[in-house]
Order: sequence, then C-alpha cells, then structure tokens
Amino acid sequence: MAIAVKRSNRKYTGGAYNKLRKKKKRDFGTDFFAVKIGEIKSKSVKTLGGNTKQKLRQIDKVSVADPETGKAKLVKIITVKENRANPNYVRMNIMTKGAVVDTELGLVKITSKPGQHGVMNGVLVKK
Repeated sequence: MAIAVKRSNRKYTGGAYNKLRKKKKRDFGTDFFAVKIGEIKSKSVKTLGGNTKQKLRQIDKVSVADPETGKAKLVKIITVKENRANPNYVRMNIMTKGAVVDTELGLVKITSKPGQHGVMNGVLVKK
C-alpha cells in the first residue's frame, strides 16, 4: 500500500474528523532511505514535478567544514558514534541528519540530508 502523508483521522480530543477527500498523488510519501557506510551507491528518483533527486544508499566519505579555519575537506568515515533519530541506527551504521560520525579528522556532525539530497556534508565537532 502507498505511504500517504495526510491529516490524522482523529482530533486531539478523540473525536473523528469527517473525510477530507480522496488520496491524491501529491499526498504520497516515500520510503526511508537508510544511508550506510560503504562504497558510494546512489539512486535517481523521479519527483512529482518531473525533476529527479539523487538519494544515497551508501557512502564512505564526508565533506567536512572546519568552523575555525573556514575550509572544507573530504575525509573517510570510520563509524557512526551517535544518532539521535534512533539509537539502533548506531549499531547498523545508518547516517541521518544530526548523526555524529567518527572520521580521520575526528567527530563530525552531519548537516545534510543524505537520503534526500544525495550529498554528505558535516561540521567538525569540538571536544
């Protein structure tokens, strides 16, 4: 069955809403793309307006911005240290926005949405 992003069927009081309308194509969502560590793999997905999105499946490098120097560097990802979206993602090495990963430079916080934007950007975290 399709994933629909729509209004809840219930009010906060517990009462039922009247049916708004039928499902439209614009209401459909997509599955979660779990981005893992590995050789780079991406998938091109067609969007509603006819455009395309690059969704990452795996990546092994991150573009790290250093706030002190103002420079960016491409470094290798070692492992996922923390992920506030779901604690189980740390065990499975799944990266989402806000995840903290261990790299060759140190700890890096992911600032991009790799499952939606197709890139992996991050900021160096001070200890």
